[in-house]
Amino acid sequence: MKVRVLFVLSVLSLLVSWTTSDPVLTGFLQCLPKQPQPAYPIFEAIYTHENTSFQSVLLGYIRNSRYSTLATPKPLAIVTALHESHVQATVICAKQHGLQIRTRSGGHDYEGLSYVSDVPFIILDMFNLRSIDIDVADESAWVQAGATIGELYYEIANKSKVHGFPAGACPTVGIGGHFSGGGYGPMMRKYGLTVDNIEDAKLVNVNGTILDRNSMGEDLFWAIRGGGGASFGVILSWKIRLLPVPANVTVFNVKRTWEKGALNVIYKWQYVAPKLLDEIFIRAITRLKNSTEGKKTVEVSFVGLFLGQRDKLVPLMNESFPELGLQLKDCFEMSWVESTLFWADQPIGTPVNFLLNRPQGPPNFFKSKSDYVKEPIPKQGIESIWQMMLKMDKVLMQWNPYGGRMSVIPEWETPFPHRDGNLFLIQYVTYWVEEGAETLKQHLGFVRKLYEGTTLYVSKSPREAFQNYRDLDIGANRQNHTEFETAKVYGSKYFKGNLDRLVRVKVMVDPYNFFKNEQSIPPR
Repeated sequence: MKVRVLFVLSVLSLLVSWTTSDPVLTGFLQCLPKQPQPAYPIFEAIYTHENTSFQSVLLGYIRNSRYSTLATPKPLAIVTALHESHVQATVICAKQHGLQIRTRSGGHDYEGLSYVSDVPFIILDMFNLRSIDIDVADESAWVQAGATIGELYYEIANKSKVHGFPAGACPTVGIGGHFSGGGYGPMMRKYGLTVDNIEDAKLVNVNGTILDRNSMGEDLFWAIRGGGGASFGVILSWKIRLLPVPANVTVFNVKRTWEKGALNVIYKWQYVAPKLLDEIFIRAITRLKNSTEGKKTVEVSFVGLFLGQRDKLVPLMNESFPELGLQLKDCFEMSWVESTLFWADQPIGTPVNFLLNRPQGPPNFFKSKSDYVKEPIPKQGIESIWQMMLKMDKVLMQWNPYGGRMSVIPEWETPFPHRDGNLFLIQYVTYWVEEGAETLKQHLGFVRKLYEGTTLYVSKSPREAFQNYRDLDIGANRQNHTEFETAKVYGSKYFKGNLDRLVRVKVMVDPYNFFKNEQSIPPR
C-alpha cells in the first residue's frame, strides 16, 4: 500500500510539473492516476504540449492534411491508452473537469472530428489497443477498436484460408469508427456491411463503466452498429462473425476512356451491377487522365471481385454485361487475403504483410461527399457530369453497386438505412498536395460543384448521405452547442427514419450530451 501511495504521489508531481499554466488540464492530469489502473500506469500514455513527442503523436494518425495546419485547433493532451482502464479513467476525468473527448481509432474521419474540436479537448488515441483474437472453430473474432482493417484481414488469413470479413478496401482504416459507421467493402453484396456481422461489443459509457452486449442492452447495441459509436461512448472492441470465402477468388480492373466507349459501359453498368450474382461486386471509378494526344479525358475503371474462379466469371459476364468485354486475360485468381491487397491498389504479388503497415501522417489534402442513386442516370446526365469534371482538376467519383444482401436487410435492422431501392452509392473526392487558401478554395469548389451538378439524379427528401464519408457541408452543430433542428438535417440524411430511435437511445445513455461532436446524435 505504501508503494502504491508513493507511486501516485510521484506521478502527480510529474504531471503537475508538466502543466502548471492550465488549471483545467492540471486537474484532469491529477485525476487520471487516481483511477484504478492494474499494472498499466497511465502516465506512460500521456502527451502534453511540453512533451517532445506530442507533435509526432498528434500527426501520426491524421489522414487529411486539411486538419494538420498551424491554424488547426490542437488538443490540450493526448492519451494513448495502453489498457482499457486508461479509457475509463480518461472518460471519468474529462467529464469531471469539463473537457471534451475526441476518440481516434485510425484517424480516417473525413472531417477530422476524431481529433479536432473548437473547444478545449483531449484526444483519446486507441491505436495501442489493437489485439485480434481469431476463433476459427466458433467462426468469430474479437477485435479491439485500435486495430486496422488490414491487420484484421491478415490475422484472419493467418488462421484460415476459407474465412473473411466484409469490411473496407483501405487497410489503414481503424476498426472502431469503420465498424460503428456501417463500413462496407467489395463483399457487401454477398454479406452486407460490417454492422450486419457483429455479434457483441465492449464499450465504455459516460460513467466510465465497461459494458458488453448483455449489460448495455439491445437498444444501445443497435445504436452503435451504424449510428456511430462516438455519440454513445468509447468502443473498446467488437466481436464479429467470420464468413466463408473460396480458397481462390477472382479480381479484375478493366479501363475504358470516353473515346473508347466508357459512356455506354457505365450507362449499362447501372442496370447490371446491382442485379448480378451476389458474389460479384464491380466498382466504377471515374477519373480524369490525359489521352495519348495530350488532351484531358475521362477514364472509368471497372474494378471487380468475384467469389469464385475466372472460368465461371467470364462467360457469366459476357452473357449479362457484354459491354464490358471482360476476357480471361483481364482476370487474376488469388486468395481472398491477396484480393484485399488488390483492392488497396497494390501490385499483384505484393507480400501479404503489407496489410500490417501503418503509414504515419497525412498523405494529402482531400474533401469528400456522397450520394445515393435510385434510378439509372440517363446518358445525357452522365455526359453533363463528365463535362463538368473536364473543367476541374484532381477529382474522381466512385460508384459502388448495391443489391444482393443489401436489398434483403430491412432499413431499420441497424441505424444504417440505405438498403433496398438503392442502385448505387456515389463518393465524390477531390485531392491535392499544394498548401494555401486559394488551392483549398478551388478544390472545395470543385467537389461542391460536382455534387450540385448531380442533384437531378440522386435521392431526394432527404438527399441521403453515408456517415462514414463524413461531410460537414450537409449540416453541423458548431461551437459545442447541439441544436436538435440542425441535427435533424444531417441526421435524416445519414439515418433517415432511424434518427428517432437513435435520439431515444442517446437520451437513455448520455442525457447530458457528454459524448458529442459537430455531427453527433442529440439528446433532444
